[in-house]
Amino acid sequence: MTAAVDVRARRAERIRLLGQPIAVVVLVGGILAYAFTRDLDPIEAANINAAKLLRDTWDHLVLSVVVTALVLAVAVPLGVAVTRAWARWAAPVVLGIATVGQAAPAVGVLVLFFLWTEWEGLWAAALPIALYSLLPVLRNTVVGIQSVDPALVEAGRGIGMSGGAVLRRIELPLAVPLILAGLRTSLVLAVGTATLGAFVNGGGLGLLIDTGYKLNRPLVLVTGAVLAVGLALLVDWLGALAERELGPKGLR
Repeated sequence: MTAAVDVRARRAERIRLLGQPIAVVVLVGGILAYAFTRDLDPIEAANINAAKLLRDTWDHLVLSVVVTALVLAVAVPLGVAVTRAWARWAAPVVLGIATVGQAAPAVGVLVLFFLWTEWEGLWAAALPIALYSLLPVLRNTVVGIQSVDPALVEAGRGIGMSGGAVLRRIELPLAVPLILAGLRTSLVLAVGTATLGAFVNGGGLGLLIDTGYKLNRPLVLVTGAVLAVGLALLVDWLGALAERELGPKGLR
């Protein structure tokens, strides 16, 4: 029974990996074909054209990549640190702070950061969104390392490995699947919340959504929203491929 369930789960995962990019192409291609074949008024034409859409999509990608880099640079080292014997007491505190960051509304975190710093632009959007997206990678790094069989750790130490070598060669490789799953979640969060970057002049597809809403142009709003959804689905698909290909071979 277990083997049959596993086979069905793998088949469903393969179908999803094949179907998700096709769904993105159909969804995005459909809205763009519809938008570009309509008679657009001057406001719609100024926002729905190849140059504007490419620029906003590129800005959205840049913001998402910066957020992801910040999350990785902070969450993985911090997650590793609080699993060490000398800092385990700090794990609940660190996870609690990260949980508060994600529990708060993303737009609230963004606005509070803006009011505190009075910054605008890429970093004014990237830093609070990174805080909002931090928890999945941090939590999964901690849980992944804590889930490693203590017998394997002791075996590594028994053959003369240092603490750093045990971390690099045993703990982190075995924690990779969970870390990648957390990163995948963070990426989708980053792409979704990056639409809020428009409120602090951070660019991105949120500009289309905001313009369409404020100027009562549903086509502009829907085009921006569909592009953002398509980008999030594409990033989720790439994350699924990374989980499949980068995890330890013996655990795939």
